[in-house]
Amino acid sequence: MSTLAPPFFLLFWLLRLASTAFPEEPGPLNFISIEVVHRYPVFLGRPHRSSLRQEPLHIQRVLKVNRTLYIGARDDLFRLELDNVAGDEMFYSKKRTWESNKNDIRTCRMKGKHEDECRNFMKVLLSRQGGLFVCGTNAFNPLCANYTGDTLEMVGETVSGMARCPYDPKHANVALFAEGNLFTATVTDFLAIDAVIYRSLGDSPALRTVKHDSKWFREPYFVSSVEWGPHIYFFFREMAMELNYLEKVQVSRVSRVCKGDLGGSQRVLEKQWTSFLKARLNCSVPGDSHFYFNLLHSTSPVIRMHGRDIILGVFSTPANSIPGSAVCAFDMEQLAGVFDGRFKEQKSPESIWTPVPDELVPKPRPGGCAVQGSRFNSSNGFPDEMLNFVKTHPLMDEAVPSLGQRPWIVRTMVRYQLNKMVMDTEAGPYRNRTVLFLGSSRGTILKFLIVPNRDNTVSSSNVFLEELEDGPRHHRRGNGNTSQIELLKLLSLTLDWVSQSLLLAFPSCVVRVPVARCQLYSRCMKNCIASRDPYCGWTRGSTCSFLRPGTRLPFEQDIEHGNVSHLGDCDGLLQESFIDEPDGLVSVNLLVVSAVSAFATGAVLSGLAVCWIMSHRHRTRGAGANRSRKGDKEQNMLGQGRSGSVMSVTRTSGSERPRSHSQADNPRSGGNSERQSEGTVV
Repeated sequence: MSTLAPPFFLLFWLLRLASTAFPEEPGPLNFISIEVVHRYPVFLGRPHRSSLRQEPLHIQRVLKVNRTLYIGARDDLFRLELDNVAGDEMFYSKKRTWESNKNDIRTCRMKGKHEDECRNFMKVLLSRQGGLFVCGTNAFNPLCANYTGDTLEMVGETVSGMARCPYDPKHANVALFAEGNLFTATVTDFLAIDAVIYRSLGDSPALRTVKHDSKWFREPYFVSSVEWGPHIYFFFREMAMELNYLEKVQVSRVSRVCKGDLGGSQRVLEKQWTSFLKARLNCSVPGDSHFYFNLLHSTSPVIRMHGRDIILGVFSTPANSIPGSAVCAFDMEQLAGVFDGRFKEQKSPESIWTPVPDELVPKPRPGGCAVQGSRFNSSNGFPDEMLNFVKTHPLMDEAVPSLGQRPWIVRTMVRYQLNKMVMDTEAGPYRNRTVLFLGSSRGTILKFLIVPNRDNTVSSSNVFLEELEDGPRHHRRGNGNTSQIELLKLLSLTLDWVSQSLLLAFPSCVVRVPVARCQLYSRCMKNCIASRDPYCGWTRGSTCSFLRPGTRLPFEQDIEHGNVSHLGDCDGLLQESFIDEPDGLVSVNLLVVSAVSAFATGAVLSGLAVCWIMSHRHRTRGAGANRSRKGDKEQNMLGQGRSGSVMSVTRTSGSERPRSHSQADNPRSGGNSERQSEGTVV
């Protein structure tokens, strides 16, 4: 039995490790089925109920401006009035078609692209001076144009979309206006090789990142951008150059540029950023060996919470890792401080990356903004030494730590990853609660109550309030086939605070979902209080009501504890709460236990097989030895044996070992020896 001990010990140890590294996460207090979600209003690209739409929408971008929702799709731009929603479908009030011309389509097809790709997918949709700024892929020849916000009429001529919009609709891109300038992050070529952060269209000169330099970008996937202070921050993920001792590893980054950057001198970084720096974002579970969520999917705007400017990000593990998602928060002051730290460098292609000693950093400090009234009031006047340093050292040594050194939320799921988020920092009747909505790749929406700690650094006791099962399918109405089902990918998640609803954008539709479903508990005070939903309260009319911000109705809530021990059960009512995990979700514990069990079981079976084979070989040898001893006895009886050290004859097919003459004369002794040997192996 000693042979079996190591595999079982290994199994026990790995199971202990899995349980400590991945604790079970609580399920939602309430689970909302897909039947409930399908009752909510949906936009399918129609002006009214009697019209039919034959082609799918292929929605790319959604922009909410006051009480108007703009939707950029394939070849079409829509305008919806959010205050004119009634019934189970939303209809557009204006529509503008912007198609690619025949020459662009012909050229696109000649370059080997499919007919469905050679269309105009609207990848940039921004508010600009009371109107809209729109860029489309235009059959792999991107163009941009200005439109009026009310009539969707084109204003002026189109301009090139190069470095402002990707060629391929599948490529990620980022765009925002700041101080009259357009800041974009995209690719500049048909093959998507040249990644760029670009400034254009304003009074400042056009600037870009260094071209084809893997120290600046290496296969980036741009996620978002925000304006904060004198900088524009870009969030993305890319292949890590500093982890060159490993195979390709994707990490999440934040980079920044100065809004007032004018580029370098005529000798170094001319018409290029002099302030571009980047750092890694650290979203990980602490421990002896950190467990990293390396892939950034989306971020929030900069939010003011408890006296801090913070930004939240949704992260996940790569496909070849244990499936999981996390939400990490970052303090903007702390994030900006990382760019004042040490730089990272690689002295030779074979060496590892190390910090640059402070005494080797030139003055003024590379990556800083030129300030009026200082020694260098323009980046054009920076010394060449400083410009050369920032050109070759864009990476910071330290990573940006998450607030509290751990994620706010961790979900380990197998079926899908969390990829979108939106936060309501003024939830509840007193506008003093924070609710976080998370969207998954399958369209499922998770709703969390954020409960900060006393030091307001990290929320370790967040409450999983609700899960809305929207799933990857919906019923397409108005296309002649009401039973048709198609897969959905959540593109964006927008909060409409006025109507207290969420706008879920998918490639084929936009769904409007209320932030709460208080009516599900309308007849049961116990369920209403136990929901711990800041949007819901038990009112005097003996019903669970939606509490609009600033309401003066008397109501009862227990957001902190959800204590219902003093309340009786609700007879005859369907309970919406559940404890078990819903279908489609498999905890990582189960996944790890299954994998470890399979490994350990294989080890045990392998050990048993080896033992059986060895035992079988010894038995075979014993049988051969008996036959050999019988032959030796016959030879001795015939007088052919020799005295002294005569050895038994070895057969050509035998596996007998040589034995002395005395052993041949005592076959019983030889048999006992073989049995003793077999017992030792077993």
